[in-house]
Amino acid sequence: MMRLVLLSLSLLALAVPAEAGSFSPPQGCTLSMTVQSRACRVSNYYTCTQDAPGEQWRSDFDQEGIYFSSKIDAEAQWIESYDLPESVIQRLDANPDDPASFSELLSTGTDTFAFGLNRDNGERTRVSGFDRLTGRSFDIDGIALKETEFEFTETDPAGNILRQSRGHEYINREMRMFFSGPSEWNGGDGTFLPIDGSPREFIFPGEPGFAATQPIFDCDATLSRATPEGSTPAFPSAAKEPAHDNL
Repeated sequence: MMRLVLLSLSLLALAVPAEAGSFSPPQGCTLSMTVQSRACRVSNYYTCTQDAPGEQWRSDFDQEGIYFSSKIDAEAQWIESYDLPESVIQRLDANPDDPASFSELLSTGTDTFAFGLNRDNGERTRVSGFDRLTGRSFDIDGIALKETEFEFTETDPAGNILRQSRGHEYINREMRMFFSGPSEWNGGDGTFLPIDGSPREFIFPGEPGFAATQPIFDCDATLSRATPEGSTPAFPSAAKEPAHDNL
């Protein structure tokens, strides 16, 4: 728990305007990749020596600064996240009924999942859904990606739908990661809104733009956390993991 508190404080310290500088991961962590995506988002990926093998972190920035950070395991299964600057911590319940499995997706073409979530404010929810390879491949900025289709539903303990998402994502076999794609997101009112957080640039150490905290695609004076009527919505915090990149 102390490690989680310290990490949360480190991330909160980064919740400043993006122009303040480049991203520096928490102590003991190494930044490996920066991804500039549509919907005015830039994500920095890093690993930490204190974590289990295969675990990876991602911190997301919009025009106002960092707003979300999450960790996945070696099976690309979401295990914890921090919603900033509110500092809400969300974790995967122990012993999921049907853990998400990147290996199963690769070997069979389909992976189902069902698990519980808990938040530090006492809220508990349940998520179920699937990922399926479509058979289509893409090359985005020199990175080989395979397309998936997905769907998930998150409910409260009474079974009421809190949010849903469906659409497409991308995976990279070597990185063992999911990346956002064109999809639809429902915040519980039954209305699905389009979101496209597809990656546009993959940036590695030594390349221009590595560790950037300023998104560059689909951004304008108003496209950040608020969305004007009739425009493509910014990638909302509520549309983040825990399924993969869209929950």
